[in-house]
Amino acid sequence: MAATVLQQDTPHDTHEALGLTAHLIQLEDQYGTHNYKPLDVVVERAEGVWVYDVEGRRYLDCLAAYSAVNQGHCHPRILSAMIEQAHKVTLTSRAFRNDQLPRFLEDLHNLTGYEMALLMNSGTEAVESALKVARKWGYKVKGIPANQAEIIVCTNNFHGRTISIISFSTEDQYRDGFGPFLSGFKVIPFGDAAALRTAITPNTAAFLVEPIQGEAGVLIPPDGYLAEAFAICKGNKVLFMADEIQSGLGRTGKLFAYEHEGITPDVLIVGKALAGGFYPVSGVLTSREVLGVITPGDHGSTFGGNPMACAVARASLKVIVEEHLADRSAELGTLFINRLRQINSPHIIEIRGRGLWIAIELTTPARPICEALMREGILCKETHDNIIRFAPPLIIEKEELLWAADRIEEVLKAV
Repeated sequence: MAATVLQQDTPHDTHEALGLTAHLIQLEDQYGTHNYKPLDVVVERAEGVWVYDVEGRRYLDCLAAYSAVNQGHCHPRILSAMIEQAHKVTLTSRAFRNDQLPRFLEDLHNLTGYEMALLMNSGTEAVESALKVARKWGYKVKGIPANQAEIIVCTNNFHGRTISIISFSTEDQYRDGFGPFLSGFKVIPFGDAAALRTAITPNTAAFLVEPIQGEAGVLIPPDGYLAEAFAICKGNKVLFMADEIQSGLGRTGKLFAYEHEGITPDVLIVGKALAGGFYPVSGVLTSREVLGVITPGDHGSTFGGNPMACAVARASLKVIVEEHLADRSAELGTLFINRLRQINSPHIIEIRGRGLWIAIELTTPARPICEALMREGILCKETHDNIIRFAPPLIIEKEELLWAADRIEEVLKAV
């Protein structure tokens, strides 16, 4: 391919002919892989709960980057920590130690009580890491015969899109064209403790579950399910692994969703809001017995645990705790869901949620509703064709939530 000189900017006449928004969308569609179907808003900047497009229009963000910005966009305390660290050192690789990693590990321990953490970058990487750790624990500690370890998962799960993870997905599109798939996984119905009990064998190493299934449409299991599943795992020496990448760090009205049932998972998987939207940071938190099976060379990441990531994440956790974001989510989530349930529309099947994580399930396709809400100044996103999720930053104010609810009502009544 012949080399070309990159232009510093696009000629103004192109902008004027297409409009800046249309021009940027055209560039993305021409040169980018079409692995997403975003709303046609081109965000240029953001602050708090509001984002602004390239034409200067303002929108209330009711998705929070799939809960990655629970602290709000460009939170000044996190921004300050990032800038300060950027002036010092951003990356050393784990070939050397850095001064931020041990402090962040201590912060995680003090906040959650878990003895050890394995730090990665994306949520998918953390899930992959947890799967590897669970298998090795199964062989080295539980005594499962070599290459016979099983991990149980649930229908409608979403843990990422790597080959191993889609191997146990029940979403056809995630699997179409990507086989052959990995073995060693069993799928059981979500919310069915009896099915878990039946599926466990002496070769079962772990049970991986989202306490609330986000991508599936904020599906909440029956009361007592998590506690019963945890007890079943304990009785069979099976690791109970909670994927709280979306549900954790304040989103559901508790610091973690598992707290609603008074349990502590053997393995906790975190990400997204762990860095407040500034940087990809994720981790696997568990006991010394479990992570002790990992030795030098078993697993790694060039960027995992880098000083920039750790400094940003330390500040992000302080914001969540010191600004009482979980408590805000509980209070405002109740207000929001109660207001939404006042909407009288024949198109609504169900409104469900926990904290500021709410879904409206519809009888009609959700995409046109999301596009209409965008025109009214609200950004949200459909999932599974007929479900809309609302997950605004946890710093949102009561008046802003009620403003959004009024417009949601107007749009649904106009369908």
